[in-house]
Amino acid sequence: MNNTKIWLSSPHMGGSEQKFVQEAFDTNWVAPLGPNVTGFEQDLEQFIGNGVHIAALGSGTAAIHLGLILLDVKAGDEVICQSFTFSASANPIIYQGATPVFVDSEPDTWNLSPIALEEAIKDRIAKGKKPKAIIGVHLYGMPFKVDEIRAIANQYDIPLLEDAAESLGSTYKGKPCGTFGALAALSFNGNKIITTSGGGALVSHTKAQKDKAVFLATQARDNAPHYQHSEIGFNYRLSNICAGIGRGQMEVLGKHITLRRKMHDFYANYFEHIEGVTVLTEPNADFFSNHWLSAITIDPSKTNGKTREDLRLALEAQNIESRPLWKPMHLQPVFERYPYYGASVSEELFNDGLCLPSGSNLTDIDCERIKAVFDAFF
Repeated sequence: MNNTKIWLSSPHMGGSEQKFVQEAFDTNWVAPLGPNVTGFEQDLEQFIGNGVHIAALGSGTAAIHLGLILLDVKAGDEVICQSFTFSASANPIIYQGATPVFVDSEPDTWNLSPIALEEAIKDRIAKGKKPKAIIGVHLYGMPFKVDEIRAIANQYDIPLLEDAAESLGSTYKGKPCGTFGALAALSFNGNKIITTSGGGALVSHTKAQKDKAVFLATQARDNAPHYQHSEIGFNYRLSNICAGIGRGQMEVLGKHITLRRKMHDFYANYFEHIEGVTVLTEPNADFFSNHWLSAITIDPSKTNGKTREDLRLALEAQNIESRPLWKPMHLQPVFERYPYYGASVSEELFNDGLCLPSGSNLTDIDCERIKAVFDAFF
């Protein structure tokens, strides 16, 4: 029996990546600038549209960090952050010497709760510390409740920084994720819907913002014949070689989105009649998720005591990778001393949730192996 590893979300090459990388070698453009960097940025700008400007960077974390800097977040400031996310959403707050204020999720999209968000803002203002920015995450490719979150951000005049690391190709009311905030971050890590091996991008609305991000990402070198620096800079720019991989990946992005959504449909159809299992799905037609990862929750009270951990181990026994949902930031040892607002939605999601294999390169045979585990388990 075929027992090769089925990964949660592995890289999926399209075929043209090597051509762009070879061009980088042939022309000796192996530095963090060159035609692939420019071309990749242009490809992303064309795909996202809406007049955005893209700065290609070494990681999505770098994009969030530069976004906070451009929003003038400094030491002593407070930044609201969705608690139910990967730590890269919150770490850059600490880089700036600021304080994260964590907010719970709502159950429809698993993202930032509008109710808890406004509660946090009001309480921080009452304590004399108006938040400097809000970081909202489109988790697993699912857009957050954009209209409600933006209305609150606008009401209190607090800029919104979108963590769109997982949501390239997702839309809300037909408009792409990454275009709703003052700034946004993308990720092209090895497990994302497209990859540059490692990489990310900052999405901005003006060329001046992009130019400032690129300046900071290239060690903030002043315009002088010698090396002069008036600001602290970072080594955050994407290399021309990695950007070449990205250019090839952009050619298959649409196909990858279709295939990821097909995997979501596979799970949704299977679990439709399994009591106690819920698949993360768009709440209504306003939401369009790329379904970067398909995820479920399991209610043991309705599955004869079977838990998400039981299912994870059953899949693991057949060499199939799955993974618990993100452990909320306010429960992490490194962040547990910081303020938290909301109930226990994110904690319950972590306790009961599981990410399932979702790659755009999964085969029919892979799906049959996954289904066989489900059949035996349920």
